Amino acid sequence: YVPPQVRKAQETVDDKKREELRRLKKMVNGLINRLSEPNLASISGQMEDLYMANSRKDMNETLTDILMNACVTAVAMPARLMMEHVLLVSILHHNVGIEVGAHFLEAVVKKFDELCKSDAEGKECENLLALIAHLYNFHVVHSLLIFDILKKLVSTFTEKEIELILFLLKNVGFSLRKDDALALKELITEAQRKANTAEKKLQDQTRVRFMLETMLALRNNDMRKIPGYDPEPVEKLRKLQRTLVHSSGSGKETQLRVSLESLLSAEQVGRWWIIGSSWSGAPMINDTNSKTQQKLHVGKVSSKIMELARKQRMNTDIRRSIFCVLMTSEDFLDAFEKLLK
Repeated sequence: YVPPQVRKAQETVDDKKREELRRLKKMVNGLINRLSEPNLASISGQMEDLYMANSRKDMNETLTDILMNACVTAVAMPARLMMEHVLLVSILHHNVGIEVGAHFLEAVVKKFDELCKSDAEGKECENLLALIAHLYNFHVVHSLLIFDILKKLVSTFTEKEIELILFLLKNVGFSLRKDDALALKELITEAQRKANTAEKKLQDQTRVRFMLETMLALRNNDMRKIPGYDPEPVEKLRKLQRTLVHSSGSGKETQLRVSLESLLSAEQVGRWWIIGSSWSGAPMINDTNSKTQQKLHVGKVSSKIMELARKQRMNTDIRRSIFCVLMTSEDFLDAFEKLLK
């Protein structure tokens, strides 16, 4: 048996397929170009039909490519445009399946990580961060990822990072406070500590001071202290989202609780957040380690217990180990300790 993704790699993409993909790209592009708040309902409906008519993989790749080209530019994108694009992803994520949002999110986060490491002069980083922020605003991704990104930015703490922290807090700060006030408090403490140690090195002191003031305003839930903060557009689009998402798919259970590290190492350790995600590659964990762990108890138990295990059809090492632990333990505490090992 050859899995589909391997089969695909073996056969070259023929002209017919290429033509099909080109046509699909043209259709999706046409829909995205016309995207605006009033016609979001009809466009999301047409996109759902396209998802039904074409393979999910092709659609996800096409949609992600087009959105990335549209939103990640060297100049700052208008916030309204960003929100509408991400809202479309969010509606498809809730109505079609979570792999839509997951595919887009992974592409955005990887690109963001790559651009943060390079010294790009443009506004691509801000645009990518805005996409991530709005994915969180429209319940595609959990606050866990936002906190991971903020921690990473605070740990680097150069002028570019300070701008990005400010940008992110202005967009989603108050939502983060609602979701996890404790994590936000820890982050603020860490930022204050970092600001005190880095004070000599940074030329632009006013930005650091402004960032700390913004953080304090967040902690005290004081919206007036943040200049240009306007929750109205996001709230308006959230209402629209509630009307467009079919009731079964809405709610917090479709949020992807995925960390930054998991997204960046998806190629190595697989994508556990997508159901049925095919994965071929190195073992999830270091195999040699687990083998020795499994053998640990089996060697020490008598052949009588092993015979019992065989009779009970404990046919894998790990099952045999658990069976032997349960049969040979002194009491519940002993069993607990051995099972942990």
